Amino acid sequence: MFSPSSSPASRRIQLLQQQLNSETKFVTSQREDARRLDKSTSLNNTHGCLQESYTVVLPEVLTPDGEWGVHRSRESPHRLVSRFPAPNEHIRTLHDNWECSVRKYREEPCLGSRTLKPNGKLGEYRWKSYSEAGEDRTALGSGLQNRGIKPGATVGLYSVNCEEWVLMDAACHAYSMVSVPLYDTLGPEAVRYICGHAELAAVACSFAVLPVMLQCLPQCPSVRLLVVYGARGRPLPYPPTERCELVEFEQLREEGRKNLQPHSPPGPEDIATICYTSGTTGVPKGAVLTHANLIANSAASAPTMDLGPGDRHMSYLPLAHIYERVSLVSVIYCGCAVGFYSGDVQTLLDDMAELQPTLFLSVPRLYNRIYDGVMAQVSSGSAVARALFRAAYASKKAALDAGDLSGGRMAPLWDRLVFSKIRAKLGGKVRMLATGASPISKEVFEFLRICFGTHVYEGYGMTETSCTISRTDPLDLETGHVGVPLTCNEIKLVDIPEMNYLSTDKPYPRGEICVRGPCVFKGYYKDEAQTAEVLDGNGWLHTGDVGTWLPGGRLKIIDRKKNIFKLSQGEYIAPEKIESVYQRCPYVAQAFVYGDSLKSQLVGIVVPDPEVLLPWAKGQGFPQNLEALCGNPAVIREVHQKMVEEGRAAKLQGFEQVAAVHLCSEPFSVENGLLTPTFKLKRPQAKEAFRSVIDGLYAGIN
Repeated sequence: MFSPSSSPASRRIQLLQQQLNSETKFVTSQREDARRLDKSTSLNNTHGCLQESYTVVLPEVLTPDGEWGVHRSRESPHRLVSRFPAPNEHIRTLHDNWECSVRKYREEPCLGSRTLKPNGKLGEYRWKSYSEAGEDRTALGSGLQNRGIKPGATVGLYSVNCEEWVLMDAACHAYSMVSVPLYDTLGPEAVRYICGHAELAAVACSFAVLPVMLQCLPQCPSVRLLVVYGARGRPLPYPPTERCELVEFEQLREEGRKNLQPHSPPGPEDIATICYTSGTTGVPKGAVLTHANLIANSAASAPTMDLGPGDRHMSYLPLAHIYERVSLVSVIYCGCAVGFYSGDVQTLLDDMAELQPTLFLSVPRLYNRIYDGVMAQVSSGSAVARALFRAAYASKKAALDAGDLSGGRMAPLWDRLVFSKIRAKLGGKVRMLATGASPISKEVFEFLRICFGTHVYEGYGMTETSCTISRTDPLDLETGHVGVPLTCNEIKLVDIPEMNYLSTDKPYPRGEICVRGPCVFKGYYKDEAQTAEVLDGNGWLHTGDVGTWLPGGRLKIIDRKKNIFKLSQGEYIAPEKIESVYQRCPYVAQAFVYGDSLKSQLVGIVVPDPEVLLPWAKGQGFPQNLEALCGNPAVIREVHQKMVEEGRAAKLQGFEQVAAVHLCSEPFSVENGLLTPTFKLKRPQAKEAFRSVIDGLYAGIN
């Protein structure tokens, strides 16, 4: 109770302390409840979900009239997490993380790759223990030092995911070098730019991308060492310049073993990596992340995920992307085994069947394919099979809707009879799923929960925050949001008046999502101007994403501040929001929405999903030729109509609906220059590629 004579500031402080204390009691109770939950491969047998708020709201500045708009996780309201919990609080760098895990999990499997049989087919996984991985990183780091690559140097990592990539990265951190990942899909222009901008002293690359690297080498004067892996006995070419040496991975490791050097551990505030964001416009930007940044993000998530020795992680998302990069930090911390896919997404399901991962991290694009494939199989199955699937699905959905996380008393039967075949698609042993990098639909999220019978996490994040900003709670049955702030950061919403988004909006505040905490990056490498655009003087990172707070302190992404434009009558358009709506339409695999300030309407370029369009076309008596179907007026009308219906269901305004569409049979891809390596649409390039088509669509409207 406040003292009548206390000042407004004192009363504010007392109120703040009372709120924090009440949060702590709630968190303690929640953790005790969580400990009692049954740990199994299925969802816990818990009825009801937490209805209280998942966040605590605090003032940004503690003044009598200050606004209360900063949200923190109720798991840690008093402070933002920057280190792992005891007894591992001494882990402050990526080097420390490896050191700790090598000591703790010495003989546990660490890194696994598939063998090749004599007939050239893929075989079983061959494992390297934590102890062996630790020895290799020291040998490789020593080899780099012996060849003149010193602490502080930048080292490029250029390949698909593989154990050599991870070992070279670990070697860099053991000797205070800075690793700089490059997507294996990058072309010569981007490779040259990153090599020059980051002043790479060495590049470790696979034999597959070596031709591109050699092509770039004459224009990369700082690169003086190439480390090549995956040659498998094939001769290496001579580098086109005398200033650069070329050495095989195995040779470098052997050289290091013969002349081992003591580790040169980095400090927490030293740069760990420079991650070049793929960028949809302009040249790539290098996000500078310290060891402290990466440890903070991992420390806020890994200890809560019930992982340990015996768990297996499939590494197939690009290690050049922060999502997989920080996931690796977390699974190494937990002592999990990391199995690498064979390098070809066409054989990913075969890799999954062989590895049988217990943890699977992916993106909505893959989950959507699984969902569409299963639903197509159900639709084309027998009447009995359809009825059985629908009964099983409805039964588990009803249980979840009632708050029963176990899926109901019939769940074991349904899982065995119906859903085991779906689980087998991911190896049959998955007990934890995670999705991120882009929004996932409510329908697909619900599908994963029901069919896989396990915890499903959805995260929201970005490179500049060392990965995750917010994450859903597996005990929260509400869907359609991206969870609550991770304990390593706090979030506030900032007004965007020109888009009519205000933090004072009722019933739900809206605005640009801003993030602050020990996971936030230090800025863009050699680019003060762009750093100043996103990092303000109070340490807040302005994400460019628009969010709203839902009941319970859940964050929902509703729009994008960037890429907005006006139509001729003054309406603001956020094309990414509209595209995400249209991509829920079963016919639509990819969409590009276009408009400008000289036009009053929008048009769309759509890549149809052949797995949905072809069966429909067959039923209509149309030929089974996708290119021909894309030019058929009746097909175009059908797709456009369904898109508009999807837009109405999502409550798009009339001016947000496309007035005309063009169907394109060739998917947008990295190879044709329309997607970034992280599968984001390159708008300027798409505009140029479809310029004549867009002009034709507008001519047709007029």
